[in-house]
Amino acid sequence: MRIRRALSDDLPIIDQLIRDLALYERAVEMARATPEQLRESFFSDAPNVFCDLVETDEREVAGFAVWFLNYSTWTGTHGIFLEDLFIKPEFRGRGYGTALLVHLAQECVTKGYHRLKWSVLDWNQPSIDFYRSLGADALDEWTEFRLTDEALSKLAGSSKDL
Repeated sequence: MRIRRALSDDLPIIDQLIRDLALYERAVEMARATPEQLRESFFSDAPNVFCDLVETDEREVAGFAVWFLNYSTWTGTHGIFLEDLFIKPEFRGRGYGTALLVHLAQECVTKGYHRLKWSVLDWNQPSIDFYRSLGADALDEWTEFRLTDEALSKLAGSSKDL
């Protein structure tokens, strides 16, 4: 297998992997990114988000990792937040997901980052078991929050009331 940074020519496969992941996570309607947005995000002059592809020996893309840098005020260093890790079903169980996580862990260690972090849906027991087998800790004491769509717009417009 081989891991490499995605190129702009890979946009169609990246877009398809995102759609496949959304289908797996039962959230197809939420996958609204356009190829143009992906091109700007991954392939601008100074990208802030990265996509690594894992390929078979025959150069077929088996899956991807989409990630960006985060920051810890406690360690004073960056870390990597793994936004998406997806391996096509026909390639699961062959070490491709592990290889991508090893690759990102090596990126952290090489650059002096102290964390590799990601989220997993609570119903996704196969992934939870996989991550725990690698030594990852579940942060059960933390609850993730997010604002989107109408709630985000509403809060953004509330500054006049402060």
